[in-house]
Amino acid sequence: MMKIVPPKPFFYKGGEKAVLLLHSFTSNTIDVKKMGKYLQQNNYSCYAPLFRGHGLSAEELISYGPSDWWKDVLKGYQFLKDEGYEKISVIGLSLGGVFALKVGQELEVNGVVTMSVPIHKKVSALQKRVFHYGKRYKGIEGKHEEQINSEMTLLQNMSMDSLVEFQQLINETMDQLTLITSPIAILYGELDEPLYKESADVIFRSVTTNKKTMKGYPNSTHLLTLGADINDVNKDVLTFLNNLI
Repeated sequence: MMKIVPPKPFFYKGGEKAVLLLHSFTSNTIDVKKMGKYLQQNNYSCYAPLFRGHGLSAEELISYGPSDWWKDVLKGYQFLKDEGYEKISVIGLSLGGVFALKVGQELEVNGVVTMSVPIHKKVSALQKRVFHYGKRYKGIEGKHEEQINSEMTLLQNMSMDSLVEFQQLINETMDQLTLITSPIAILYGELDEPLYKESADVIFRSVTTNKKTMKGYPNSTHLLTLGADINDVNKDVLTFLNNLI
């Protein structure tokens, strides 16, 4: 059986302005590595924390929840502060985008970029995502189909309280959108589920800041940072960051 090497947080040291990069649910920092390297090449310092349980098995993933992942976000923000950065922007994808909004509501940031953020999500949809991830992970480990099916049955009977907490996090964050006064860029993939275009519209209308932009990418699904429009996404994010004070 193959041992999977878990991903790690990364810090790409660049210029005096810093960016906190936040990855998506059931994924890891690989989501935002290409963007981090691109921004570093353009004079930004980037730190991406790894949310607890992510990059590990589905069983370990659901043993943690949004309160744990939020602590990882706060530690990431504090890491940049401790490194001496005064101007920090936050960029998040999917779950990371929800946290980016929460950062914009509760902490001092230069700007906020959200990508593929849901304004609501059913627990059943999150559960489906966990099961899909769990099965794929077990396959990569090299387990036989019989063992995978047996372990998947056990996984399906495990507590999913963390997913209920995740749903509540989304709802609470969306209820507080008017607290966002920093400049914001809201991005989504036009080939993604319709929910994400609707969500972008709601976020755009609800935030208090006048400095806001929204854009859809015609060739992209959910993972904008790894999709066909990656070059345009990176350039647009850089332009947004360069225009911040």
